[in-house]
Amino acid sequence: MKTRIILLTLLAVFCLISAVSAGPSGATTELQLIRIAENGTTLDQQTVSYQWLEENLPVLGDGVTHYYHQGPVFTDDPEARWDVNETGSFKDRGAVKGTDVKDLCGLIGGMNPEDDVMIVAADGYHVEYGYTTIYTPSARQGPAAVCWYVGEDVSGVGERQGIGYTGKEGYFLGMRLVFLADASTNAEGLHVFGNNDMRETLPEKSVYFYEGLYPSTSGLTVKWVSEIRVYEGGYTGEAGVLAKSMTNQTAVPTEAAASPLGIGILLAGILAAGILRRQP
Repeated sequence: MKTRIILLTLLAVFCLISAVSAGPSGATTELQLIRIAENGTTLDQQTVSYQWLEENLPVLGDGVTHYYHQGPVFTDDPEARWDVNETGSFKDRGAVKGTDVKDLCGLIGGMNPEDDVMIVAADGYHVEYGYTTIYTPSARQGPAAVCWYVGEDVSGVGERQGIGYTGKEGYFLGMRLVFLADASTNAEGLHVFGNNDMRETLPEKSVYFYEGLYPSTSGLTVKWVSEIRVYEGGYTGEAGVLAKSMTNQTAVPTEAAASPLGIGILLAGILAAGILRRQP
């Protein structure tokens, strides 16, 4: 009897820990599209599901070809960090299928040369791009796609993201922004949007640096995309802060002072010990 009580108690504690640890993030299945005037007024707004996107807009990717971004190259040589020859630190984003951000913008009036588009994640993280990046990308950059399907998960070592359509039981990191680069700059014939590709194709303000020092296109692949916003006249807000719609939500912590799981195990142990002491 004592053992049963202890086990049931521990199970309840661990269920509570799991719920708390899950946080506000998760796979998204819909996109909110918003057009914003220079004075901040919302001019157009609509919501579309990934099913609607697949059925009504051109599909990028074939669910077989893998697309890669590149992580930081840790070296003291600033030039070598760009890894011009694309020798490693590849981040496989899987064999994806998705929708061009250009086509998503088109649903709410498109972009003009002076506009910016913001891609927003469910946890508030966001990136911004100008007209050229979205409408006239070079082949080595490729179109920016919001991906809602993965035919094959990552090959070898890498961040697992699931298989199938976006959702907790499938593509659990979807919807995700991926640049579908060609293989023209990779000696292995891989479709890699590398760090040097980023330097050569993106405007300086859009280049991502890990810890402010190491270029990395991996930092551009926003996961759990929930919103696409077109800012007429360009986005003038501060980069790296929560998007406006997220300011009333709890931010996902970037550093944990203590692990919830570790704390939970400790509490469970104390609780179990207390139960044992009270048993005759």
